[in-house]
Amino acid sequence: MDKYLAHILVVDDDDRIRELVKQYLLENKYLVTTAKDAFDAKNKIEIIKFDLMVLDIMMPKKSGLELTFEIKKKIDLPIILLTAKGETSERVMGLEFGADDYLSKPFEPKELLLRIKNILNKTLQKNNINKISIGNSNLDLNKLTINRNGKKYKINNTEKLILEKMIRSSGKVFSREEMGKLININKERSVDVIITRLRQKIETDSKNPQYLQTIRGSGYVLWIE
Repeated sequence: MDKYLAHILVVDDDDRIRELVKQYLLENKYLVTTAKDAFDAKNKIEIIKFDLMVLDIMMPKKSGLELTFEIKKKIDLPIILLTAKGETSERVMGLEFGADDYLSKPFEPKELLLRIKNILNKTLQKNNINKISIGNSNLDLNKLTINRNGKKYKINNTEKLILEKMIRSSGKVFSREEMGKLININKERSVDVIITRLRQKIETDSKNPQYLQTIRGSGYVLWIE
């Protein structure tokens, strides 16, 4: 796998398109697996870990939209949808179902390659953010855990959202109102409770926080060494 940039699953019921995409990606140092329909793709996803899927919307038996909805409920697999020109409603629905991008047929292989690179770069950046050390605490937001001094703490999805936002903008002060909008909570007191919980998991002394601090009259800030 070291000699390949990533492992791509190409799903299309059109043999010609499937093979053309496969060959082009192989020439550009991607490992490629193909599937002829949604059922074939699901079977392969269950046994192989892919980095990205290129998926045709219009397929017999089960559409690419249905497969996108099913996959995104279970795993965070980046998906690029291939659509026919003029299928605006289906493109919108695909994005609502969690697809990361789309490309209209006919398309230039080079454009597909650029979109793949762009999404994989974003995924890499996200993974780098989701595994980070703050003081004595090691955060793994993918696994929803914080390890501090040999003790493991679980975090929930609300806490994860706040941490992701603050890690991306380390040193920026976030108001309670901003955080409330992020997690769909309109009570400032509820935000305070969440921050207190996070301090208890991250800080050595939660009553005298070194990293997740209160800025009086403004909000909260996260400092990362």
